[in-house]
Amino acid sequence: EVLLGTPADWRQWGLSQRSINYLTNPDLLSIDKDLSWLQGAANRHLIKITDPQYPAQLKQIYDPPPLLFLTGNPAILHLPQIAIVGSRTPSPQGRENALMFSQALSAAGLVVTSGLAVGIDTCAHQGAIGESQLTVAVLATGPEQVYPRENRELAAEIAAKGALLTEFPVGTPPLAEHFPRRNRIVSGLSVGVLVVEAALRSGSLITARLALEQGREVLSVPGSIHNPKSRGCHQLLRQGAHLVETCEDVLYGLNIDIKQYLNRFMTEQEAPQPDALVDQNLLNSMGFDPVSIDQLVARSGLTSAEVSSMLLTLEMEGRVQASLGGIYTRVVKGEK
Repeated sequence: EVLLGTPADWRQWGLSQRSINYLTNPDLLSIDKDLSWLQGAANRHLIKITDPQYPAQLKQIYDPPPLLFLTGNPAILHLPQIAIVGSRTPSPQGRENALMFSQALSAAGLVVTSGLAVGIDTCAHQGAIGESQLTVAVLATGPEQVYPRENRELAAEIAAKGALLTEFPVGTPPLAEHFPRRNRIVSGLSVGVLVVEAALRSGSLITARLALEQGREVLSVPGSIHNPKSRGCHQLLRQGAHLVETCEDVLYGLNIDIKQYLNRFMTEQEAPQPDALVDQNLLNSMGFDPVSIDQLVARSGLTSAEVSSMLLTLEMEGRVQASLGGIYTRVVKGEK
């Protein structure tokens, strides 16, 4: 059987009647197509809700997908994810904000998750690829398709290091009713949803509502009162979403221990060199606000000599910037 268990088990796991009907009366031709897709490449995976690879975050939601089709690296599903969503037709400032938040949050150890749509989604994925290369794109189609087609090259980049994910079987087209179902997975995988720029009727507000229903944090970037694409964000703020202006605001709003996820992830991946681990530890201790050597020593647990040596190396690599008075600031990739 593709999925172990009985209808009673499936109801206990929170599957909807629609999902139970699908599992009870499977389309054998569709299953053959799915298995053919699965065997087509080594980086293709079919993850059942009963598998250890199935993300624990997603299993908590109402009607979790019983099957996930994944192209890429399934291990990153167990890292903490932040969903970054917004308008398909953002303003230039909205694009810049999406890139900035994506780069900074990736550098902080979060996996950026979005829906591969044009606009904010695309910027979110691109920012993550430029920083950590770890990003998850949730599709509203079958696993063999890319929608929109203009993002085919981006999808290939995501699959190389991150993951393309869908609950829909092979051959499923991008129908309108699939996008809200896609959105529930985007929010369900994540510890929080960051809405960068959205009009009042934006689909991103659906994702934010789903996040609240799933017990996730909702965060919103304020914008100009003259920008209609910020009105959805302002509505979320009036309803109690976290107002965020910086990466630190997001991390504070999420209130999670990223290190525990990173330690778990490292047991499943090729361990980096010790120097790289120490440097990353120092960068994580640094945050993105100006900080002194004494503060870094206190936060990191390293000696003053170790911190000074690593800061020199990081400065030469262009990853930190020194200023008068022995103050250091972390440099986000892409900053001028």
